[in-house]
Amino acid sequence: MFARNVSLRLKPNTLGEFTQILEKDVLPILRKQLGFRDEITFAAEGGTDVTAISLWDSKEQAETYSANAYPQVLKTLEKVIEGQPSVRGSTVINSTFHRIAAGKAA
Repeated sequence: MFARNVSLRLKPNTLGEFTQILEKDVLPILRKQLGFRDEITFAAEGGTDVTAISLWDSKEQAETYSANAYPQVLKTLEKVIEGQPSVRGSTVINSTFHRIAAGKAA
């Protein structure tokens, strides 16, 4: 399993709008992507720093999403985010929810 970790900063007082866009527009895009498994989104206290972690069956599927659908997601979010999000990819080595053990991920 592979994870995309996206860190972004919201414009002040837009957390509610961001949450609505995520539910209404972004998640439906993600659910259509081959290999997409889950999305977990966190907002730090104060509501401007957000981390979104999406889980994928493979690195290649996450990269396909990044190249083909992620630009549309950014366009959808442009009215609520400041600057350019930071994106990192990682191999998932453990998930109790997805029943992944360290030995299986390597």
